[in-house]
Amino acid sequence: MLNRIFKLQENNTNAKIEISSGFITFFAMCYILVVNPAILSATGLPIERVFTATIISIIIGTLIMALGANYPLVAAPGMGLNAYFVSVVAMTGAKPATILATCFIAGVIFILISATKLREELISAIPNNLKYGISVAIGLFITFIGLKNSGIIVANPATILSLGKLSEPMAYLTILGVIVILILLVLNVKGAIFIGMFVVTLASYFMGVLKIDGIVGMPNFDFSLLYNPIEESANVFELGLYGIVFAFLMVTLFDTTGTMIAVANQAGLVKNGKIERVKNVLLADSVATTVGSLFGSSPTTAYIESSSGVANGGRTGLTSFTTAVLVLLSVFVFPLVSSLASVAAITSPALIIIGSFMMENISKIEWEDITESFPAFVTILGIPLTGSINDGIAFGFIFYVVLKLAKKQIKQIHPLMYIFAILFLVQLIWLHG
Repeated sequence: MLNRIFKLQENNTNAKIEISSGFITFFAMCYILVVNPAILSATGLPIERVFTATIISIIIGTLIMALGANYPLVAAPGMGLNAYFVSVVAMTGAKPATILATCFIAGVIFILISATKLREELISAIPNNLKYGISVAIGLFITFIGLKNSGIIVANPATILSLGKLSEPMAYLTILGVIVILILLVLNVKGAIFIGMFVVTLASYFMGVLKIDGIVGMPNFDFSLLYNPIEESANVFELGLYGIVFAFLMVTLFDTTGTMIAVANQAGLVKNGKIERVKNVLLADSVATTVGSLFGSSPTTAYIESSSGVANGGRTGLTSFTTAVLVLLSVFVFPLVSSLASVAAITSPALIIIGSFMMENISKIEWEDITESFPAFVTILGIPLTGSINDGIAFGFIFYVVLKLAKKQIKQIHPLMYIFAILFLVQLIWLHG
């Protein structure tokens, strides 16, 4: 039955690999179950309501990814988007419910885009060299996240970044995890990343780094809508918060697109230069964003941590379906999930190694043509250095159009590239001006 639903044989995989990959993805991304409520509750939103909204948006988005697109992608509230949400509430002085309505409107627009031919035009409009650059950039980004979270790399006022204290448990446990996983990979052991994470979990527990205060806890769910979407949407237009809607839409759209391109390339799901079932992937995020905003969460995006499951061999929706089931079950084992998510050394080794896997696309970039290579280069730098997939892609789009125009290669520029380059420029000025 699983083979029929998820086409396991056609994708050269099996249930054991897919389910173990789902576990790996879950442990790589489950921190959001703790972090998202903690961040958004700073605006005055009830933390238990945000927790409910986070669970709902993850399950809805991920199930559409799994059953609709048959992709090993997980959808969850985006890091960065939740922080931006908090800053917007503080900046505008608007009620949190009104800003949630801007997320709702952005989600509805995203659904309309996903349901039209524009979705296909959007993907085909992005030049191949930029697609390769996006994949490489995200690989560097998630490696940096792993190094930063583990304390191996730390901030330094003099040099910006420097090597952290490797004598700290989080740092040397991460290094232990990297070594274990690499040895298992060299020996072609299936599930190397999952085994490595398990070894670090055991080591963390016996060293006292991982403290488990509880395992099971009963959730406090409230499934009523947090606000009236019609009334609050009217407030959005009355206050003229169009720029906020635009910012949420652009960041969500291009975070999802960038992650989809990176993971699809990594999983070998790009056929004849095209990514299949794009519509359902974008619908997963847009529907999850719209529904999640009604219950109290910031916009949802495809999670780059999905690449951890793909690196383990996950190739179908069974991977993401497994993750969705674990997210549902985590509602009842929230204390345990919270404990595991608090130890960065458990997931950091996977992020570091997965980043190295995604470097292969750098050899495909046409470095001899500066109109192709520099936009890819600035994207590769922009995503990890700004900490934003959206901002890094924005720089790449803008420079691509400028350089192609300068060389009078107008025919090589897809019409949508002009539109998005202008929109990205406006967005960068709006958010960072």
